This record gives sequence, structure tokens and C-alpha cells, in this order.
Amino acid sequence: MKIGVLIELFEDTDIDAKFAELRLMGMESCQLVCWNRRILHDDSAAEAVNRAVEKHGVKISAFWCGWEGRKVWDFYEGQLTLGLVPSDYRVERVKMLMEGSDFAKKIHVTDFATHVGYMPENPYDPKYAQVLSACKAVVEKCKENGQNFLFETGQETPVTLKRAIQDIEKELGKGNVGINLDPANLIMYGKANPVDALDVFGEYVRGIHGKDGLYPTDGHHLGAEVPLGQGKVNYPAFIARLKEIGYEGDITIEREISGEEQKKDILMAKEILERLIYQR
Repeated sequence: MKIGVLIELFEDTDIDAKFAELRLMGMESCQLVCWNRRILHDDSAAEAVNRAVEKHGVKISAFWCGWEGRKVWDFYEGQLTLGLVPSDYRVERVKMLMEGSDFAKKIHVTDFATHVGYMPENPYDPKYAQVLSACKAVVEKCKENGQNFLFETGQETPVTLKRAIQDIEKELGKGNVGINLDPANLIMYGKANPVDALDVFGEYVRGIHGKDGLYPTDGHHLGAEVPLGQGKVNYPAFIARLKEIGYEGDITIEREISGEEQKKDILMAKEILERLIYQR
């Protein structure tokens, strides 16, 4: 397992400087995140990424593509605004994800991730079939581009997520659908213990976010995101279980604040993860 960090692409991002800083922090990889549709159509942005990758020797483990439109990260408005579930946004968001897949191809990244939203747990809910159909369209686009489509964990239960993957595989075959596991999200959305979740869908995990969080304390708001090691993710048990199931991919540190405190927390997370990964 190698340790990396999350980097978000904005129109004014100096990607060369970001990768230089990443290397100074002792990181070997990153996931690139983009919520800006204009960037996906900017060949100069892709070229800048490719130059920085070659110059600094950084591996981009995944391209994380966002989507346009209103988004509220809670248990009420989130049902109406997040991912591919809301019908008002679905068509344009599918288009944007396909555009993101094309951008990922330009930067030679083969794992493509996003949040799908609050996919219904009931497979007979009409929205389940609608969202699954939208996912299949993106999965097929990723397959055309030689990519794997990764569900980012959060809004779905592990069982719902595994069912969705298996239902997609029934029609499109196995091989290019997986999971970008954010263990903190499973906690913050109150969906699962991430260690136990590996028993459900561990075979599909292709990427991991190194993040920590707390359980929600009411029915409206997500649990808080906190520095790694200060939340409810049992990282010693989590890393041990990853080793048991043979996971050898990257762990990408994510800290949802900015400034010097973010950098401090990222370095602290790196130290904790390295100790757990490399301990004898």
C-alpha cells in the first residue's frame, strides 16, 4: 500500500506546484478531483497535468469527477440534490461524468470515481432502476475508455452498493466496476462500520480515502469529519483487514479543511498510516 493525497483541480490551480508540494510531503500518489466542467474540456489543463506527472514522478491513482447543480450534504436536502438519484439533474450529470471519463483518458488515468447519491435500498423502488440505468451508461463509457468505474462510498449501505455492482455486472459483465472506499463516509453517514463493510464488498475495493469522522448525532446532519486518528474509524483494525484481504492499492489522504492546519493534519495522517502499514 502506498500513501497519497487528494488534490482538487480549479481553473487557477498550479498543478506543477501542487505536485512539487506533494513530493516534498513524501507522497507518492494522488487522486485528482474536479467539479468544474470547463476544465474537462480544457486540453491545456490535461497537458499541464501530464507534464507535472512526468516531471515529479507522481502516480494519479484515480480521477474523481464531480457534477454540476445544487448539492447539499445532509440527510434531507441531500436526498434531492446529490449524485444521479435526483431526476432533475440526472441527464446533465451523466453527460458530465462521460466528459470526465474522456478527460481522465487524456491524463492516462484508468480509475474513475464519483458519488452516485442516496441510491434506494429497496431494489423495487423505481428510482433504483433509473439510477442503475444511469450508472450503466457511465460504466459503458468508462469501458470504452479503458477505465474502471468506482462508486465512492457514503450515501449507500454496503449491501445496497454491492447489489448495484452485481446488478450492473449481470448486464455488462465483470471487470470494470469497483469501489473507492471512504471509511469515514460510512461512519459520517451512519451506514456501516468500515472494517465490517470489507466483509461485504472488500473484493471490489480499488481505492481508499484516508479520512476519519464521527457518527451522526441527529437525523438531519452528517457526522463531523475530523483529523485521522481522532474519529471512529478503527484504523489499526482497518489496515489489518486490508492486509488480510490482499489490498495493495493506494490510500489517499483527504482532509476537508484548508490552509496550514490541513497540511499539518495530512502529515499527521501519513505518519499514522505508515506506522500501521509497515509495522512488523
